[in-house]
Amino acid sequence: MDIISQLQEQANSIALIAMNTFGTLQRDAPPVRLSPNYPEPPANPTEETINITEQPKIMSAALVQAAKKFDALIAALPLEGGEEAQVKRIAELQAENEVVGLELQKQLEAAEQELKLVQALFCQASDNCLNLKKAD
Repeated sequence: MDIISQLQEQANSIALIAMNTFGTLQRDAPPVRLSPNYPEPPANPTEETINITEQPKIMSAALVQAAKKFDALIAALPLEGGEEAQVKRIAELQAENEVVGLELQKQLEAAEQELKLVQALFCQASDNCLNLKKAD
């Protein structure tokens, strides 16, 4: 997978973590008194309340980890040197590709010649076997 696709996937991951974090906090947050004119909200001290104090830490750690991974992917982008350096690198890669392509072409031609030789030897061996059977 290329870096751009990884960045898109990581951005989606960050959005998903943020959405889940906000949704969980909204769902599980204890009630809060909005005004002194309102009655005190009922307190429900349960095991979930203890978990509520840990959940934000876990979720924020996951969000920070995802952001760090995103930053690492950004740092891996070839942005240094500007467009000229990128054009130079592309030319180098094209030259390297040309050399490898020529080598591959030579190997393909050698393989084709060897295939023709093997086919000729097979035909000759088949003919010899047929001639031996006819002589019997």
